Amino acid sequence: MGNEEWFSELCFCILTANSTAELGMKIQREVGSGFLHMKREELEEVLKSLGHRFWRKRAEFIVNARKFSNIKDIVEPIVKSRGQKAAREWISGNIKGLGFKEASHFLRNVGYFDLAILDRHILAVMHDYSLIDNIPSSLSRKRYLEIEKRFFELSELVSIRPGILDFYLWYMRTGKVLK
Repeated sequence: MGNEEWFSELCFCILTANSTAELGMKIQREVGSGFLHMKREELEEVLKSLGHRFWRKRAEFIVNARKFSNIKDIVEPIVKSRGQKAAREWISGNIKGLGFKEASHFLRNVGYFDLAILDRHILAVMHDYSLIDNIPSSLSRKRYLEIEKRFFELSELVSIRPGILDFYLWYMRTGKVLK
């Protein structure tokens, strides 16, 4: 995949925050390369018409993210020189609308599997198996890293990379395979 496909995945991850992967995929199919060139107002209309709750804010985030339309050219050197965690830090620190979960999701979707996507489904499974005491309503950076450390321990124990294990646990919880 090139920069355009990577940017589309970045927009997909912006769209799925506080929404669903299904809706993100639906919008991604509908908008296509429009993520790169549609006017903000046009993008807002499409997001609204397709049922996104936060259509204004997500359109704003996507338009602002266009300054990173060469995202592959930015991320690959970071991963090669400093690793996937550093790439996630850069993404979450520079692209408005993407926190650790969404940045991890993006990196997994473009082929990096050494981070965990700690969404509500994964947290519920971890809670069900007493890996965490409670399911936090929100995750600070510090708390995300604490829980991810436990997830990494589980990943090592079962010899499955974190980005594959979280996908499996998500499927186990939802019964769905999406991306």
